[in-house]
Amino acid sequence: MQLVVDYWRVAVMFAIGGVLIYLAVKKEYEPTLLLPIGFGAILTNIPGSSAIGEHGFLTILYRAGIENELFPILIFIAVGAMIDFGPLLRRPFMLFFGAAAQFGIFATLMAGLYLGKLHGVASFIPAFTLKQAASIGIIGAADGPTSIYVSGLFAPELLGPITVAAYSYMSLVPLVQPPVIRLLTTPEERRIHMEYQEFAVSKAVRVLFPIMVTLIAGIIAPISVGLIGSLMLGNLLRESGVVDRLSKSAQNELANIVTLFLGIAIGSTMVAERFLQPSTLFIILMGLVAFIFDTAGGVIFAKTLNLFLKRKVNPMIGAAGISAFPMSARVIHKMGIEEDPTNYLLMHAVGANVAGQVGSIIAGAMILALIH
Repeated sequence: MQLVVDYWRVAVMFAIGGVLIYLAVKKEYEPTLLLPIGFGAILTNIPGSSAIGEHGFLTILYRAGIENELFPILIFIAVGAMIDFGPLLRRPFMLFFGAAAQFGIFATLMAGLYLGKLHGVASFIPAFTLKQAASIGIIGAADGPTSIYVSGLFAPELLGPITVAAYSYMSLVPLVQPPVIRLLTTPEERRIHMEYQEFAVSKAVRVLFPIMVTLIAGIIAPISVGLIGSLMLGNLLRESGVVDRLSKSAQNELANIVTLFLGIAIGSTMVAERFLQPSTLFIILMGLVAFIFDTAGGVIFAKTLNLFLKRKVNPMIGAAGISAFPMSARVIHKMGIEEDPTNYLLMHAVGANVAGQVGSIIAGAMILALIH
């Protein structure tokens, strides 16, 4: 009977791996991560697979890059080299939206802890620890590397489902955000125009920005230096203008190689015995809750600001404060055009979206500092 059950679990994991590959190839949902994760899950669950174990290459990659948090840090360097903080520097006000849209992280953390109280009533409901609940909440940051970094430290046993949920919902931003935004806003609010003044940001400001952010964040929360420092190092490579080869290598070769290794190494954590648990379903559902609360938090914050501002902001901009860059900004711009073809919100949304990149990392650092 146990043999039958084991093979049933293996078949389910093959199907899950196949679904991830299908979503990557057919739907183009985060293909650079979901494709290697899906194939890694298949390699891991083949009975007697030589890809895992003491000398298995997947296990070696996991120990070399995820167990010690190296791969997420390298990904942050690559992401930093890709980001243009210009829209944010033109309107520093957008930083507030990047902060407000992290509300879902903490709301989901509290929900995870509340589930522990329900475990005594219904045994199928998992009892998450504080660190596990925090790791699940980080899914709401819409920032894959931050989710991997925090869960790798706090809940490595949940790394597989947390990563799959994080990247799946990031790819589903165009489906998740619009209904929430429409529910919380009126057509009149969605048609609000916002002036945008284009002006050049000096090179000195662009160079000083990553340095100052690293210093301020590091002094306030030293545990954030690994996260924020690697992101800002990549951005400094980009903005300095004197190391173009390093910047382009970070954006291309480094990003591609590390993403490949990261994906298949995460796939190695999706062992049937650990992945096929009730907790996996709850993690996926709570990840969706985190995304919804993040979107709602940004929109509600913008609506609240409008009570005090003479020049109103379009509340949809608040939803772009999540870290799913640049997908969320595109969604907001598209929704604005649908309501009013002359309402161009792209640059405002990009500013809030870039702020969300910084906000998600700082939120992750806060979690680490408060709970570590």
